[in-house]
Amino acid sequence: MKILILGAGQVGSSLAKNLASEANDITLVDVDEFLLRSLQDRLDIRTVCGMASHPDILRRAGADDADMVIAVTDSDETNMVACQVAYTIFHTPTKIARVRHVEYLSVPQLFNQEALPIDVLISPEQLITNYIQRLIEHPGALQVLDFADGLVQLVAVKAYYGGPLVGHQLKELREHMPNVETRVAAIYRRGQPIIPEGSTVIEADDEVFFITASRNTRAVMGELRRLDKPYKRIIIGGGGNIGKSVARALEHRYQVKLIDHNPERTRTISQELEKTIVLLGDTADQDLLLDENIENTDVFCALTNDDEANILSAMLAKRLGARKVMSLINRASYVDLVESGTIDIAISPQQATIGSLLTHIRRGDVVKVHSLRRGAAEAIEAIAHGDETTSRVVGRTIDELNLPPGTTIGAIIRDGDVLIAHHDTRIESEDHVILFLVDKSRVADVEHLFQVGITFL
Repeated sequence: MKILILGAGQVGSSLAKNLASEANDITLVDVDEFLLRSLQDRLDIRTVCGMASHPDILRRAGADDADMVIAVTDSDETNMVACQVAYTIFHTPTKIARVRHVEYLSVPQLFNQEALPIDVLISPEQLITNYIQRLIEHPGALQVLDFADGLVQLVAVKAYYGGPLVGHQLKELREHMPNVETRVAAIYRRGQPIIPEGSTVIEADDEVFFITASRNTRAVMGELRRLDKPYKRIIIGGGGNIGKSVARALEHRYQVKLIDHNPERTRTISQELEKTIVLLGDTADQDLLLDENIENTDVFCALTNDDEANILSAMLAKRLGARKVMSLINRASYVDLVESGTIDIAISPQQATIGSLLTHIRRGDVVKVHSLRRGAAEAIEAIAHGDETTSRVVGRTIDELNLPPGTTIGAIIRDGDVLIAHHDTRIESEDHVILFLVDKSRVADVEHLFQVGITFL
């Protein structure tokens, strides 16, 4: 596939790295020549220096025969105009744009073929808000990812001493929970993946990914760790687009306070939000945090635009007694560093955004992609089409499938029902199949598996 990526920032460069490794023809456009040269030295991609929305720059980049344009510059306006130019002049089939400002997103009639011809809108703020909201709704989870419009969840938890299943084989899970269907998709032990089998013993500190119907998530978590009490009190550090969006999503179910250092912004936010207490101050001000009872706070979310400020304020909040701390971190090199320390959860905007973008890039009928483990692993929701003569999966049991190494099928959604996958589960046409890949390099094999041909027999 020939793809133009406009913008070589954190998301654009991470996406180029992801896609270049999958034998795509990638061209990256940015105004920063030094940054492009650095990326070209490391990745198998073409680069073009110039303004991404200019027709001559897009032509130089190869827009005449591109399959897709992904506009992820720092400017909403540049992204939108670039998609317009790609549509009007080059007739590019698929146009994806990152749009951040809610003022644009709140007017859906802007984005259609007669106005701004953007096929897919990506809003990082909304993706991160949804991500944080799911974590707060499931205390103790490291990740909570939805599939099949929320019917199924893939959940990552750290196994602790005291969890009923810790120190036991996985096959005992059914004895512990005879009325709950679940499947462990992967286990990471000291950073290395383990493909789970019935005889696999769960150890303390294992990072366990399991798939289950959403209604059973909390019950399964209770097998791997002592269940945390539901959260009540939330403090958000930072009143930017993300901080405000998270506060708005949470304020009717939790006691929410928001801290920001900008007087004008705090005044505006206090008028826009209904129940959130908005405070003017520094998120790393120890006296302010103590005055606001940080020691009785369930979750502190550091969501400013400054990685260092987020890390320091989250570490301070944890030291002062906050039960859980989350930090928004843009630099990929910081994520592993902070999660091994006092910060409970590092949130990467790039990974959230890239997963959403990959959904529209994957071959075959893929309706959802989540990028995991800093891009090393993926979870995919794919739809099976065809019949036994035209499909490699339809009409076959999971045992009969030639799955790539390190790939597991966790669940199947059929006519709205959630079926947890077993070795003898037979896949039918139009099933939604949830797969976990510990090795992202096997994605092409999975795509190939779900593509329909004239005949395969």
